[in-house]
Amino acid sequence: MPGREENDAEAKLRMLFLDSFTFPDAETETSYIMAIRRTCYTSFYPLKILSKRRFERIDFEPVTILYGGNGTGKSTALHVIAEKACLEREAPYNRTGFFDDYVGMCRMELRNSIPQGSCIITSDDVFDHMIAIRELNDGIDHRRTEVFEEYLENRRAKFQLSSMEDYDQLKRIVRARKKSQSGYVKEELGMNVRTFSNGESAFRYFTNKITEDRLYLLDEPENSLSPERQMELCQFISDSARFMGCQFVISTHSPFLLSMKGAKIYDLDSDPVDVRRWTELENVRAYYDFFKRNEHAFEEK
Repeated sequence: MPGREENDAEAKLRMLFLDSFTFPDAETETSYIMAIRRTCYTSFYPLKILSKRRFERIDFEPVTILYGGNGTGKSTALHVIAEKACLEREAPYNRTGFFDDYVGMCRMELRNSIPQGSCIITSDDVFDHMIAIRELNDGIDHRRTEVFEEYLENRRAKFQLSSMEDYDQLKRIVRARKKSQSGYVKEELGMNVRTFSNGESAFRYFTNKITEDRLYLLDEPENSLSPERQMELCQFISDSARFMGCQFVISTHSPFLLSMKGAKIYDLDSDPVDVRRWTELENVRAYYDFFKRNEHAFEEK
């Protein structure tokens, strides 16, 4: 009978859709630029971004993380992978006349076919979701004010039924006199989506969006999330990879997400880009050193 380790290995392979991804090297990019003979461009984005750090290949795990400072290309890599894999997306992204050619120079190896419904989720998607909720709440607030006024008018109204056309108005008056103001408003509005903070709404966006047996690319999902919510998201992603057959590729600065057990981390701050443990990363070490220096402050009474 197969041992536990063998079963775990088989389960791990079933979770993989992306196996590897290869970006063009500097020589290939230079040859392309020379061949097109266009000198009027100040930017050849996304060329010369990833090759600058000699970032040429990713070998994926169930959770793969791209870490690095601003301008290192972690989001660029994520969008290139999403385009090559034909993933669904909502928010638009930075495309230039060279983007499609660059994607064509990339190579992608699959372990299993990518399921329909797989997608890339960006911080813009989450922000747009929160804006939509805010606009909906603004509409509800406006309607609530109207219902408050309607309640008071109906409570004070002296009304006599003169025809069947007045019946609905009579029902509203009777209902207003039977109910409290809050009860009347609640019944008239029927709903109020303002039950979550921005951080809670952002977290719920991920938990509602992510379903089993999918590939998800997440671009800085920690935005708008408190440390507590980031830890919850870390656990949710870990559980989704382990128990729901999902695979994740994530760009992030968050030490909470970087600490995810079993995640493979590519450090785009290093040259060449290499795989690192989360405790070796520069930003994480900066947090550690800061709290270590101020450890006494937490012990003061």
